[in-house]
Amino acid sequence: MTIEMRSAVDFYERHPISAEIILAKLDAGRGHLNGLAPSDLFAHDQDHYGGLAANDALAQRASIGQGSRVVDFCAGLGGPARYFAHRYGADVTGIELTPARVRGAEELTRRVGLQDRVRMIGGDVMRVPLPDASADAVISQEALLHVPDKARALAEAFRILKPGGRLAFTDWVAHRTLSAGDRELMWQGMAVTDLYSLATYADLIRDAGFSVFPAEDLTADWGEILRERLAMYRKLRADAQAAGAPAGHDAFYESYVRFVDLVNDAALGGGRFTAQKPA
Repeated sequence: MTIEMRSAVDFYERHPISAEIILAKLDAGRGHLNGLAPSDLFAHDQDHYGGLAANDALAQRASIGQGSRVVDFCAGLGGPARYFAHRYGADVTGIELTPARVRGAEELTRRVGLQDRVRMIGGDVMRVPLPDASADAVISQEALLHVPDKARALAEAFRILKPGGRLAFTDWVAHRTLSAGDRELMWQGMAVTDLYSLATYADLIRDAGFSVFPAEDLTADWGEILRERLAMYRKLRADAQAAGAPAGHDAFYESYVRFVDLVNDAALGGGRFTAQKPA
């Protein structure tokens, strides 16, 4: 495993959202964990910007429907995978590098009875353990920023898609070059590797062999979402400190605060990309 990918695993092993935390919240709110439905998780397991609406946007762009074979790159705890299976009737395989997240996703999926339609594979999106032309759609949300060789990951998406299959994903983009200090802060706090402009990212997708649809700039939308998330994190940290409990990983918090500033200053932002493998 490369140093970059090891760092991403370290980041997600200490991430503030885990299967254990989700189940503890549900247990506290319901008084038990019996009879969980997929929708019971949706308020807790969508660890990406925009929640269920962002999933629906990707589903539309990736043409996900009943029986679609979908692969989720860097699937995390499997929240979107379970949503696509439950809401759209898709068959979803998640590729996730962090062992703790693979285990957590499997536990959550089993709890809501979707294990026949959602499976998690421990693996690297630069070396996807799936056969050629086996997927109708590949999706990902705010995750390729951790991948050191995005061109290789995109080539893997192209390889596993059937002719005519679609790629739809969101990721961080850089609207201008970051300072060395900001690049280091993003790396140390959130394991961020190379970032590209919208146009450069689209060129990278095209170079992998795809026909590329116009990229969508999500920066303004993300700015509002991130301000709300930062307020939530600050309250959680303050509550933990007041209770004498661990307040979370300081490097993550410091980098997140700066990330929110950079997005609201339009130095960083988000993009939604859609592409199709030629038929």
